Amino acid sequence: MIGIDVGGTFTDIIAMSKKGEILTAKLPTNRENRELAVIEGARIFASESDPILNHASTAGLNAILTRNLPKIGFLTTIGHRDILDMARAWRPLQEQTNPLWRRGCGDASSPFVDRYLRRGIQERITSRGEILIPLDEKQARAELGVFKNCDVKGIAICLINSYINGDHEQKLRDLIREIMGETFPVSISCDVSPLAKEYERASTTVIDVYMKIVFGEYLNRVTEGVSKFGFSKNLNIADSAADLVPFEFAMKKPSRIMYSGPAAGIKASTHFGELIDETEIICCDIGGTTSDIGLIKGGKPTVKATFEVEHDVIVNTLAIQIWSIGQGGGTLAHVNSAGELLVGPQSAGSDPGPACYGKGGHEPTITDACLLSGILRTEEFLGGEMSLYPDLSRQAFEQLATNTDLAAKVKQVYELGLHNIAEGILGVTVERGIDPRDYALFAYGSAGPMLVPQLMERLGVGKVIIPPFPGVYSALGLASTDMVYSDSKSAYIELGSDQKMVEKINRVFSTMEESLMQQINPEDREHVQVVRSFDGWYEGQTWETPFIPAPSETITEESIDTMLSNFHVGYQEMWGNMFPFLPVIATTYRTMLVIPTKKLEYPELPRRKTGEMIAQQKSLQYITDSELAINEYRRDALLQGDEIEGPAIIREPKCTIMVCSGQLACVGKYGEIHIERRK
Repeated sequence: MIGIDVGGTFTDIIAMSKKGEILTAKLPTNRENRELAVIEGARIFASESDPILNHASTAGLNAILTRNLPKIGFLTTIGHRDILDMARAWRPLQEQTNPLWRRGCGDASSPFVDRYLRRGIQERITSRGEILIPLDEKQARAELGVFKNCDVKGIAICLINSYINGDHEQKLRDLIREIMGETFPVSISCDVSPLAKEYERASTTVIDVYMKIVFGEYLNRVTEGVSKFGFSKNLNIADSAADLVPFEFAMKKPSRIMYSGPAAGIKASTHFGELIDETEIICCDIGGTTSDIGLIKGGKPTVKATFEVEHDVIVNTLAIQIWSIGQGGGTLAHVNSAGELLVGPQSAGSDPGPACYGKGGHEPTITDACLLSGILRTEEFLGGEMSLYPDLSRQAFEQLATNTDLAAKVKQVYELGLHNIAEGILGVTVERGIDPRDYALFAYGSAGPMLVPQLMERLGVGKVIIPPFPGVYSALGLASTDMVYSDSKSAYIELGSDQKMVEKINRVFSTMEESLMQQINPEDREHVQVVRSFDGWYEGQTWETPFIPAPSETITEESIDTMLSNFHVGYQEMWGNMFPFLPVIATTYRTMLVIPTKKLEYPELPRRKTGEMIAQQKSLQYITDSELAINEYRRDALLQGDEIEGPAIIREPKCTIMVCSGQLACVGKYGEIHIERRK
């Protein structure tokens, strides 16, 4: 089995060999042709593993953020074509008083669909699902003719109240296939996101048709490339909750898979946390471009029902909650027009990369600061597969327009980078009422183990844990998760003892589950585990309390009592109180068909019986007040129970681990490194 995570700077690859060994590789990501590293990873490990390939990529997300998108059309009920421009009419807090601010996805900035390609259709369905105005097929054909003349590459359809009755959307899809061709990309909201609130549904549907075009082409190239090395059947991709789905199923609703990469690392942390009895975890994945922060509470990652790609660009799909900040190894340092030294959020990426890569980068980065300080070593970057050039790093810092010497510039850039990461973690925790002292901090990604241990005092956390293979940790998450087929649907039903209400809830769940079951291979159906939940609110409210557990068997009057009790408990956990005397309205129903898969097994390290740890004497400069002597160790030479006092550096092929002064690092059962304050 191979797991491949395509990041903005590097592509991480892990393989479970037929002998049970964990093999790793790290390749530069080609931003123009991201599939190349995936195909190369399949080639490297084809003879070592079973032909199962689990994949995560942000190819679709990057296309959305950069607006590198094809031309599409949008159909909606006449009079509503500007819902994409109006969005939710919310302003970011920091822009409340800015008269020049414009919504990034609005017509005044970079709209996803230009206004002349947003067309209204004569039709109307009521909130009860009844047809008020029949679909005007003649007028619809005329609008599709406009799209054909404009050479659109796909069409998104979102009609008012279609989440209750999708008849008109389905008829429009049939017309499109008749006029544009059977394979023409089209997404209809009653299939993609049959949920209430038209803007979120419209936004999701537009993103979905984009993903059918962009991700469809990408996955076709991946499939064709890896098939040459024996990977032709078991091809899976992680969705935004880091659950696996087959390529074919994913492309039916590809909006779900656009944010899969960072979520995989949190799944790996959940799985590994179970092994070492850590259930309260702050995850910090620092790569070359961003720091991705997530939370695990009670052994479960925090999940949300929607995620926001950028302000007011909403996707209705289950997603692990991740907060990203523009701080990574490749983050650029620069001086703004006011003379301030800033670090980020811009990144050098992998091409040209930091100045020390020797690929044409001229601006200093955090990686350059770490190289000049001695944290990184010239000849051992990526296990010796890539050389670094400190002279180029020095030149980049010398060109930085500040009135300080080289040592001060390096230290300031380094400290600013650490400060920005610490602020990001505190923003996720303290600002949300979470005390970091009650959590373990998992550090992974290429730069995480190098930077995060230095944040212990700033954050107040009790321990930092460096898991095995931290440089390719998100790829490990692809071998630590299950196959999951999921769906959701809105229907407003007051929970009570009315038999018709019970039958309606059963019908909603059974319809979704029967449809999903048809997508599952017959040999896997006997292993399916059904997990249900619902969103609800007290009568009179307008915002849901999500993910309330629901019974997985047939709903009865007794089951309704359980659902009501679960809602009151869930509401109190989220909001701090409950109102059991108020009626409860169930608004959205969710079901997941889970197929347990074989998880990655971490080998247990033996304890040291003879001999001592071997250390080399090195020194750090610039980032300390004076030159600091340190011990340097090889991680592959460490055994369970070994202890290392800081300051020290632990090196492994894909990353570098920093143990600061006053800290003690202890090697755990599976090779993980626990870093705590020295008592």
